Amino acid sequence: MSVKAIDLDPAYRARALREMTETELDVLVIGGGVVGAGAALDAVTRGLRTGLVEARDFASGTSSRSSKLIHGGLRYLEQLNFGLVREALRERSLILNQLAPHLARSVPFLYPLQHRFWERPYVGSGVLLYDTMGGRHGVPAHRHLTKKQALRQFPSLRKDALVGAVQYYDGQVDDARHTMMIARTAAEYGALCTTSTQVVGFLREGNRVVGARVRDLETGDEFDVRARQTINAAGVWTDDIQEMVGGRGQFHVRASKGVHIVVPRDRITASTGIISRTEKSVLFIIPWDTHWIIGTTDTDWSLDRAHPAASRSDIDYLLDQANRLLTNQLTHDDIVGVYAGLRPLLAGESDETSQLSREHAVVSPVAGLVLVAGGKYTTYRVMAKDAVDAAVHGLPVKVPESCTHRLPLVGADGYLAARNQRHDLAAASGLHVARIEHLLGRYGSLSNELLDLVRERPELGEPMPGAETYLKVEIYYAARAEGALHLEDILTRRTRISIETEDRGVVSARPAAELVAPVLGWDAETIEREVAHYHARVAAERQSQQEPDDQTADAARLGAPDVRVTDLPAPGLRPVA
Repeated sequence: MSVKAIDLDPAYRARALREMTETELDVLVIGGGVVGAGAALDAVTRGLRTGLVEARDFASGTSSRSSKLIHGGLRYLEQLNFGLVREALRERSLILNQLAPHLARSVPFLYPLQHRFWERPYVGSGVLLYDTMGGRHGVPAHRHLTKKQALRQFPSLRKDALVGAVQYYDGQVDDARHTMMIARTAAEYGALCTTSTQVVGFLREGNRVVGARVRDLETGDEFDVRARQTINAAGVWTDDIQEMVGGRGQFHVRASKGVHIVVPRDRITASTGIISRTEKSVLFIIPWDTHWIIGTTDTDWSLDRAHPAASRSDIDYLLDQANRLLTNQLTHDDIVGVYAGLRPLLAGESDETSQLSREHAVVSPVAGLVLVAGGKYTTYRVMAKDAVDAAVHGLPVKVPESCTHRLPLVGADGYLAARNQRHDLAAASGLHVARIEHLLGRYGSLSNELLDLVRERPELGEPMPGAETYLKVEIYYAARAEGALHLEDILTRRTRISIETEDRGVVSARPAAELVAPVLGWDAETIEREVAHYHARVAAERQSQQEPDDQTADAARLGAPDVRVTDLPAPGLRPVA
């Protein structure tokens, strides 16, 4: 494999910041979630000079805290939202087959049937329609199972929880890695993508937005980024942007909290996931490598948006719903990870826009500024395209149409060949073939870059202390090539150590900090500060998960300071995401 991609290292970040201040951009994107990263990729591959600024880290908000599914939304068929399902299934097919086959894969789900006569034809017809609308592209077709067949697939399912089942397939992806890979692909095509860069105000010429005032949260320095068009893709912070430009928007964004818990794979015996209705939401039990992800909740959230907290009542609810289906009852002691995310749901100010809650909307409240909000992770590319389409209307030149439906992400080219050659790669590298498969499923054909590092420094091929499913080279590479600036970025998003280990990554924190210190220029004092910050974060999250309600959980979570804003003076303008 000879595939190489641009490194998002500290030198790249310094250059990107310098270039953003020296030249006027065609498009500035605010927000490094999946839609913002997608918009940067869409814009730069249309030939536009593009920059992206993100206050924290790529995917640090909603885009790292989803159910990790690439799906059409089977339940939306019941709501007769055929357009959304068809669009999402088309995007699912693109992600699985063309754009990110190294990161996404199909995963089976059982839908247990609990009514002997009417439910099978009702559910079966819905899943058949799901297949017909595009569900079979990249995944196997659904099939009907008897009770005995279903229990063979999911032995841990209670016998009184079903009379039969329908099995269907959807897609799965590590959302945080996928989002980072989109940003890295945008950088590969020339976009200037930076994290720890917070917009604190807009530049105006009359009523027109002509860029943004940006603060570097690593240094405290502020600078202006001028742009012909600015796209805000800040998710649950969208309303802050609308207020900042001085008016009420055509919609507002309501934050809905979704909580997930993670348990070891051996606590549930099954070869398939499960989806089931609950009184308040839909329950997913999702296979996740050596673990299961169980979610989700759906409750209003009006507290801290940067660090939404899961309370004990959230966790109790998920355990209760899962245990209604499982023979081996789960307890709090089985949980190794918990995470909470906020869905940015649209709520309009008229009957028409109030119907947008599960779809996305693009508006331009003032000249030079485009807002995009709503939608779902799977349709990020369409949202990004629509946002750039709106922005180019304000440019004085003709701009080509979007081409992102034809652009594989970095690591996709050569992936299938590399996977076929995994035994040869294992023999050449001295690593077990299971390690090679692990790397290929996270880096695709870019795995060669990590294997080259292991050849240069054999100690990087050792398992990570406290998180043996990962290699030391993955920690090192996160700082060297994937834009990680802090220990939290590495342990929660470049890897999933924070939710896949019983200690939430505490044991791995110091070894990881010492590994990346030479890359990020950390001295001994910085290493200590990073480790202390991470330990405080874990302690605050654990405490919040013992609190009975949202208010007390939020207060406990805020007990840990944000590593990116500590000790910086207050900005002169109201900050936005």
